[in-house]
Amino acid sequence: MAETKAVYIGTGRRKTAVARVRVMPGDGTYKINGRPAADYFGREALVHFFEQPFKVTETLGRFDVVAKIHGGGISGQAGALRHGIARALLEAGDDYRGELKRAGLLRRDPRMVERKKYGLKKARKRPQFSKR
Repeated sequence: MAETKAVYIGTGRRKTAVARVRVMPGDGTYKINGRPAADYFGREALVHFFEQPFKVTETLGRFDVVAKIHGGGISGQAGALRHGIARALLEAGDDYRGELKRAGLLRRDPRMVERKKYGLKKARKRPQFSKR
C-alpha cells in the first residue's frame, strides 16, 4: 500500500492576482505554473518575499509548493502566493496561527488600484487649470 502525502491547500489574493496553492511535506521545491520559482519571478527578492511564511514558522525547506497563479503582475502574484502559503500552513498545523497572525501574513492586503473618474486624466490627477 502506497503512503499518501498530506496536501494542504490555500488560496491567496493580492490586487487582481489569485494564487491557488498546494503545500506538501518535501524538500523545499517551488513550482509556479509548472516552472521553478526563480525562473517564473526572475527576481530573487520576490522569492524571498513569498518565503516569509516559512521563515516566520521556521519551516523553510520542509515543504514543497505547487501553485497556479493568474491575474495581476509579478509583484501582486508574489503577494498572492505569500498569502496562499500562509493559509495553507494554517491548515497544516494550528500551532503556526499565532506566529503567522503576528507577522500579518493571514490578512489579505486590501489595497487595489483606484478607478479613473470622468473629467480627470487619472484617478485623481486633474487637467491643468487655465484662468483664461
